[in-house]
Amino acid sequence: MGTDWEHKIEVKHLNTWFGKKHILKDISCYFEDNSVTAIMGPSGCGKSTLLRSINRLNDNIGNFRMTGEILIEGDNIYNPEANVYQLRKRVGMVFQRPNPFPMSIRDNITFGPKLHGVRDEDELEKIVEDTLRRAALWDEVHDQLDHPATLLSGGQQQRLCIARALSINPPVLLMDEPVSALDPLSASKIEDLIIQLKKDYTIILVTHNVQQAFRVSDFAAFLYLGDLIEFGKTKHIAVAPKDERTEAFITGRIG
Repeated sequence: MGTDWEHKIEVKHLNTWFGKKHILKDISCYFEDNSVTAIMGPSGCGKSTLLRSINRLNDNIGNFRMTGEILIEGDNIYNPEANVYQLRKRVGMVFQRPNPFPMSIRDNITFGPKLHGVRDEDELEKIVEDTLRRAALWDEVHDQLDHPATLLSGGQQQRLCIARALSINPPVLLMDEPVSALDPLSASKIEDLIIQLKKDYTIILVTHNVQQAFRVSDFAAFLYLGDLIEFGKTKHIAVAPKDERTEAFITGRIG
């Protein structure tokens, strides 16, 4: 693992295609440790493609190809020798809709650690409690760990999915519109959680909700039609965007 890296994650001249369709066009940006970066933009601009490139989920799509580099702690994750299995230990993922496994709350949390070789029951129990506490869910479910996860509310299921992602302790957490399927109260709890988690993780959040991006993120990237229009500190972009297209998106005139 590299030791001379400047940013936790660096994207360098990333281009992606699905078949002949050019999705991301020469994207270069970075993501800092212990921060939240919001990737915002209208539907179809390439937000999720960028996010899924960071843990190589796009590889599963047959007509996907890319050029450029993505470095995590100095390691190019698209290097031919890169181990995708190890990569996904380092990069957790939370999807738009809660997707708990059809098993108990406890088994949802221990699934990943067991997959990666953890067998000690005491250690597994510690992981269950620690990650549910990190996901602000322990107090609500500690007495029903053996109940089916699917019985939880939508907001609780999403926090469980966050806990599941944290169970193998990845330094990076990707979130693809994690509150868009939730009611306002549940969404607010997830936003509070994101702010808490950045103390220990690098978080990259895809959102089409400008106000959410401004509430929770330290940095923001605005994508439009596959181009990175603007990137920088959220407080600067919120107050004084440099590009008129960014301003148009922020004020609701595009998107």
